[in-house]
Amino acid sequence: MIYFIKSMKRGVWLSSAVHLIPVSAAKNGVSSKSRKRILPDPATEPPVTDPVYEALLYCNIPSVAERSMEGHAPHHFKLVSVHVFIRHGDRYPLYVIPKTKRPEIDCTLVANRKPYHPKLEAFVSHMSKGSGASFESPLNSLPLYPNHPLCEMGELTQTGVVQHLQNGQLLRDIYLKKHKLLPTDWSADQLYLETTGKSRTLQSGLALLYGFLPDFDWKKIYFRHQPSALFCSGSCYCPVRNQYLEKEQRRQYLLRLKNSQLEKTYGEMAKIVDVPTKQLRAANPIDSMLCHFCHNVSFPCTKNGCVDMEHFKVIKTHQIEDEKERREKKLYLGYSLLGAHPILNQTISRMQRATEGRKEELFALYSAHDVTLSPVLSALGLSEARFPRFAARLIFELWQDREKPSEHSVRILYNGVDVTFHTSFCQDHHKHSPKPMCPLENLVRFVKRDMFVALGGSSTNYYDACHREGF
Repeated sequence: MIYFIKSMKRGVWLSSAVHLIPVSAAKNGVSSKSRKRILPDPATEPPVTDPVYEALLYCNIPSVAERSMEGHAPHHFKLVSVHVFIRHGDRYPLYVIPKTKRPEIDCTLVANRKPYHPKLEAFVSHMSKGSGASFESPLNSLPLYPNHPLCEMGELTQTGVVQHLQNGQLLRDIYLKKHKLLPTDWSADQLYLETTGKSRTLQSGLALLYGFLPDFDWKKIYFRHQPSALFCSGSCYCPVRNQYLEKEQRRQYLLRLKNSQLEKTYGEMAKIVDVPTKQLRAANPIDSMLCHFCHNVSFPCTKNGCVDMEHFKVIKTHQIEDEKERREKKLYLGYSLLGAHPILNQTISRMQRATEGRKEELFALYSAHDVTLSPVLSALGLSEARFPRFAARLIFELWQDREKPSEHSVRILYNGVDVTFHTSFCQDHHKHSPKPMCPLENLVRFVKRDMFVALGGSSTNYYDACHREGF
């Protein structure tokens, strides 16, 4: 724990008989240096996995602007298009711990409450003018910003809005001010915006968009609705993908059964809230506990005692161990290769159109979920990447070499860190090329061929891989 306290810098800890809750001073928590770690860094991170440290990274509490590597390229490269995948920002829990009081989090947007962003009031004002916006149904029935004094289940919080205002402003400074990706008189067809049908994803997308294009013209904004969290559009039916998922869920179940400390912890918590252990486990208590943790709200108590930090650590540690075994067993990789293929295929098609000089859809934004980003990261071969935190961003940049205009390259960045050469299709490229990016054809070949090769068998296209016999 000594390491963790050092890493917080201005954070302080308060302890009591039953709670150990992080209380933030000044900048609300973990330093920008430790916040931006994506792949484990043996030089700066705890030698032993620290569940509290990992949970703070997951919370992604807004603080000082983080340094990022987006937009970095030699001067003779021109930015052609950008494709952004985000997880929604901080949200209220989707589950309630049985027989306990819901955490009292206010989901109205208030200027004098932390975390704050200079554009917060202007964002609220602009959203209030957007009631006539033409979004694809059913998005047009969703509120454009969170506004409940007691958050509804799954609702975006003020923290979540601020996280994406920051993301948008960061991308504006890099892609618009520095690289002039869009002209000042940009048109609607130069944007591609898509979100699932949850208010938290639509609102996160709007917050990022407002940070990116402040006071945008509502008539130029059209969000498409994506019914599937995999963003698979018309290619969602894939029996083999579902079989991989079933095997992966079985693996998760067996690992949980082996963890006697986890079962003991669930048993203790079930006694505190006076429900059967099975009911407590089904309520996915870590979801609600993370909300308490990220918002610095005490864990719930009953007359039988209190849920405490030790319970939280055990469950969070199991999550981390589960992710480690998931990487080793490779069942999730099979699911991911098939789950991520439609959206990656759509992305390379958009890139290829841009290489032909087409000026449509130069900035694409997919506002999504952890279950969207996680398979994409896994499919790309970024097995060491951390599970998507709140407001995580995964970005594909397409570049043109001005000295050789027919040559195009890609960079891939996760939460501001350049992970291009960690991908399975480009990890060897930099060994024999001085260019700090990956040839577009490597990514195209990966999506069109190598994703199926990685699955084994003889399939050479998505349909055949999804319907392979004898899996």
